[in-house]
Amino acid sequence: MQEIPIIMDDTRNTPVPDTRTARVTAEEALAMHAEGRPGKLEIRLTKPLITARDLSLAYSPGVAEPCLRIAENPSLAYDYTSKGNFVAVISNGTAVLGLGNLGALASKPVMEGKVALFKRFADVDGIDLCVDTEDAGEFINAVKYLAPSFGGINLEDIKAPECFEIEQRLREIMDIPVFHDDQHGTAIVAAAGLINACHLTGRVLADTRLVINGAGAAAIACAELVKALGIRPENLIMCDTKGVIYRGRTEGMNQWKSGHAVATTARSLTDALDGADVFLGLSVKGSLTPEMMRRMAPNPIIFAMANPDPEITPEEARAVRPDAIVATGRSDYPNQVNNVLCFPFMFRGALDVRARTINEAMKVAAAHALAQLAREEVPEEVARSGTGRRLAFGPEYIIPNAFDPRLISRVPVAVAKAAMESGVAQRPIADLARYARELNLRLDAAANALETIHEAVRENPRRVVFAEGEEERIIRAAIGFANAGLGTAVLVGREERIGAVVAALGIGLPPGVEVINARLSGHTTRYAEWLYAKRQREGFLFRDCQRLVNQDRNVFAACMVAMGDADALVTGETRSFSVALEGVRMAIDPTPGKVLFGLTMMVARRSGTVLVADTAIHERPDAATLAQIARDAAAAARRFGLVPRVAFLSFSTFGDPKGSIPGSVRDAVKLLDAEKPDFEYDGEMAADVALNPKLRGALYPFCRLTGPANVLVMPGLHAAHILTKAVPHLTSATTIGPVLVGLEKPVQIVPMQLGVSQLLDMASVAAYQSL
Repeated sequence: MQEIPIIMDDTRNTPVPDTRTARVTAEEALAMHAEGRPGKLEIRLTKPLITARDLSLAYSPGVAEPCLRIAENPSLAYDYTSKGNFVAVISNGTAVLGLGNLGALASKPVMEGKVALFKRFADVDGIDLCVDTEDAGEFINAVKYLAPSFGGINLEDIKAPECFEIEQRLREIMDIPVFHDDQHGTAIVAAAGLINACHLTGRVLADTRLVINGAGAAAIACAELVKALGIRPENLIMCDTKGVIYRGRTEGMNQWKSGHAVATTARSLTDALDGADVFLGLSVKGSLTPEMMRRMAPNPIIFAMANPDPEITPEEARAVRPDAIVATGRSDYPNQVNNVLCFPFMFRGALDVRARTINEAMKVAAAHALAQLAREEVPEEVARSGTGRRLAFGPEYIIPNAFDPRLISRVPVAVAKAAMESGVAQRPIADLARYARELNLRLDAAANALETIHEAVRENPRRVVFAEGEEERIIRAAIGFANAGLGTAVLVGREERIGAVVAALGIGLPPGVEVINARLSGHTTRYAEWLYAKRQREGFLFRDCQRLVNQDRNVFAACMVAMGDADALVTGETRSFSVALEGVRMAIDPTPGKVLFGLTMMVARRSGTVLVADTAIHERPDAATLAQIARDAAAAARRFGLVPRVAFLSFSTFGDPKGSIPGSVRDAVKLLDAEKPDFEYDGEMAADVALNPKLRGALYPFCRLTGPANVLVMPGLHAAHILTKAVPHLTSATTIGPVLVGLEKPVQIVPMQLGVSQLLDMASVAAYQSL
């Protein structure tokens, strides 16, 4: 297993993972891909197919009708089939990531991942197709016959120079968008960063001198796009492994390189960089040296995009040129040139106007849209992922964050508009403002919440104690926590038992994972004395407290957090929620003036994210408790990026049918009415009324909610449990939680038998609460 470099936490002199170099391990990656249903994709139905009549409509004989209509008018395929939202991700595996020619079959995990990103970021459906040939002609012939099935083709991981020929020929013969992301995705995001870097340094693009090191697919695409943006051809010098690509050179040349040859006396990269404003690297580690940087113009712009290691690291670059603006392809440095900022949204816009192709105008529009977004104020949910500072446009923020929720409504609109203006759109959009609003509804804002939490914790690593440290899933989650660069994971348990589990798994404990035996710890006496002082007037003797600390891992772990030896606690794997909470409450009390409750996040593909409270503590809360739960749940919704719309649920809706139980709900609404909080709320109402604005508008037009409720305050624990336990098994919704809210110190009690990924998410939430 790859070991993680460690640094010292100044506050505790404790080793924690170096977040700049943390990586997932091979074991973690393989486990993720193999767990449950192998791979990352499955097919889901969009129509109910339950009865024989459903099947007759969906297949024979009903399916004959759309077939006949499409035969008469092929454009109707977009109305009657999934073609208009369906992209094929196609590769022959000749240039897989940075791994080289692995072949078509070995490229499949990457292609599945690409399809997942399309869906995750832009709600574009896709399928991966691995074509087993290295012959460009055969590849073209295979793909061109697929046009009827798809609205677009995303080419991936195809080596140069074949990728140029393949894309060019397919664009010529197909009437749907064909886009080689390795070329153009990189070029568009890099161009956006270049626009902003030039703006910050007072440069005019036309007069900017740029050197590109590398002459592969992405480098060629970057050269073409920056010229389309306004850089004059004579101001751009391209280099490859043999030096400068100059007019008259014959060695190692091809038609694509020749298109960027210039008249120059420079013959080496060092010569080319003399006085240059911009270095754009798509080459190899170490190819840009400090001496080369010294020769560049004032305020140089460095895009070192080689992966996994850049041509020069930001630290090395700034050591010699503190005035430099630096971008890389790495997520662990500012200004990441990340293709996910481009390709999902490029296809979203192209598909929605049924573009025949993706042209230069659409690429330029995407670059400008990304550049403009980086200049705007960063939303709070994105800003929290920064390095202890607020993200703002400047030298270390020239490219938007990949999890900025505004990307979905900005880039596709710009692409669609450019497609219409350039004449390649077959279904123009009349109202782009409305289109932008519709795009916002495609993705749920809270879908980014967990990644935002992970990023915030990576930048401020925490020390999280896992109370049940001898359990296999807990050990795996702790290793994942450390490997993800989230901080130090402390396993409470016996060293020999944990060692045996680790040995059986065939892995090792990386730096950043500690083991503490509660019985042998040097802190037990201190913890017992502290606990005795806290509980001595509640019937506890000192020996009682001593026994609890020695024998109850939840009590020991809670004492660690309460006394500042850890930042947060995760437990619940082996004990029921109530039993685990009882041990935690021995050492950690609710926050004064707050209500302790459980908040469960339910994420559904169609309906988005809904927060449900209380799902853990209060069997039958009174009106004051319900009102406080609503306040705190609304605040949590904002932290997850939602605009809270709170519905107080009951079996009745505004008094119908009548009953005594909804009385406390009505009183809770009255309490909020008296204080006029800054969020939408109403009740009592049934769940369908809360979640269906059309139903609500037809029957209850006086209701104050302006959209579907996204915070459901439950009338009692029984109803909350029934809802959150049943829905995941009846639908495709995912539940996260219950997340404990209202304790003085961060503690999360996980459901028993939770998966490793979910355990890691809960540990991240606990760590995040301590920030």
